[in-house]
Amino acid sequence: MSSAELRHSVLPDWLRKILDGLYLISGWLAGLFLVAIFLLMLALSAGRPLDIDVPSGDDFASWCMAASAFLGLAHTFRSGEMIRVGLLIERISGPARRALEATALAIGTVAAAYFAWFAFDMTRTSFQFNDLSQGVIAVPLWIPQLGFCGGLIILAIAFVDELLHVLFGGSPRYEKPEPVTAEEVIERAMQSGA
Repeated sequence: MSSAELRHSVLPDWLRKILDGLYLISGWLAGLFLVAIFLLMLALSAGRPLDIDVPSGDDFASWCMAASAFLGLAHTFRSGEMIRVGLLIERISGPARRALEATALAIGTVAAAYFAWFAFDMTRTSFQFNDLSQGVIAVPLWIPQLGFCGGLIILAIAFVDELLHVLFGGSPRYEKPEPVTAEEVIERAMQSGA
C-alpha cells in the first residue's frame, strides 16, 4: 500500500490486513474449487470407458463451479480484473469523476448487500429445514450453498470497504494506473489476452 493510500485509509492497519487477507483467501478458495472441477470432470470422463461411476459427480462439479465463481468475485474486484464499462467515467475527471465513482460504488454496495442477504437467508433456510439434494448422494443443500453465500458476503464487504475508501478521499484501488512506458502497454495487453 502506498503512502498516499495510507493517508486516505479509514481503517486501522490491522483491519486492512485482515480484509486484504480475506479477499486473498477467497481468491485462493475459488482457485481450489476450479481444481476440484477439473479433477471431477477428469474422473467423470476417464471413468466412462473404464465403467467407473462417480456418484453425483455432475452435482459436485456444478456446486464447485458456483463456489469458484462467487468466491472469486471479491478478489477479482479488488485486483482490478472485474470487467467494467467505463465509457462515461473515463471521459470525466476531477471532483465529478470522484462523485460518479462514489455513486457507482454506492449502487454496487446496495446490490451486493441485497444479494448477499438473500443468499444468506436461503442458506439459513436450507439449514433450518434440512433440505437435501436429490442426486444419488443426498447432501444437505446448505453445504454447497456456503460457497455462493460466502462469496457474495465477501463481495459486499469489499464494496463497503472500497466505498468508504473513496468517500474518505482515496482513489479507487480497483483501477489500474495508466501504463507509462511502451513495455507496460505491451505487458498489459498480454495479460488481458488482447
